[in-house]
Amino acid sequence: MTSVQSPSTLSLADFLKLPETKPAREYIDGQIYHKPMPKGKHSRLQARLTAGINQVGEPQKIACAFPELRCTFEGRSIVPDIAVFQWERIPLNADGEIKNNFEIAPDWTIEIFSPEQSPTRVIENIIFCLNHGTNLGWLIDPEEKLVFVFKPSQQPESKQGQDILQATGLLDNWQVSADELFSWLRLK
Repeated sequence: MTSVQSPSTLSLADFLKLPETKPAREYIDGQIYHKPMPKGKHSRLQARLTAGINQVGEPQKIACAFPELRCTFEGRSIVPDIAVFQWERIPLNADGEIKNNFEIAPDWTIEIFSPEQSPTRVIENIIFCLNHGTNLGWLIDPEEKLVFVFKPSQQPESKQGQDILQATGLLDNWQVSADELFSWLRLK
C-alpha cells in the first residue's frame, strides 16, 4: 500500500464522504493509503475462499464472507480482501437487510499479499483488527505458498504444504490445507 498525499486536517468523517475508488483506499492514523489493484492470483484466491467460506457458513447461518468490504471502527477505515462476520454480528437495517456500512471489526480478516504492498502495513492492519475484537487473521502469500495465521495474544503461525488451515471458533467444520488452497491457482 502506498500512502497518498492527504491534508493534515482530513478527518475520518471527511474521508468517508469521499467517493469510493477502485482499488480501494484505506484511512489509517490520519493517512490515506491505496490498496494495489488485485491481479490474477489474488483474484482467484479471493473468489475461491469467499465462495468456500460462504458455502459452509451461510446455509448453517454461522458466518458470511464479504470480499473488499469497508470496515470502519476505532478511528480507521480499512478494506480487508475478505472480511468474515459471524451470522449474529452482521449489521442489519430495520428491514432485516444487510447494512451498507459496517462499523465493527470483522471476526476473521483475510489479506492476500500482493508484491506491491508493504508487508508491514498489511500485518499491522491484521494486528489492529485482532486488538479490536477480531478472532482470526490470515495473511496469504501466493508467491511463497505460505499462510500466516494470526490469533489474539498468540505468536503467528506459518502454514504451508499439508498444514491444515482452520477457522476454529468461527467455522469449526471447514478446513483446507495450504497445498489445496494454492492448488486453486492451477486450472485443471
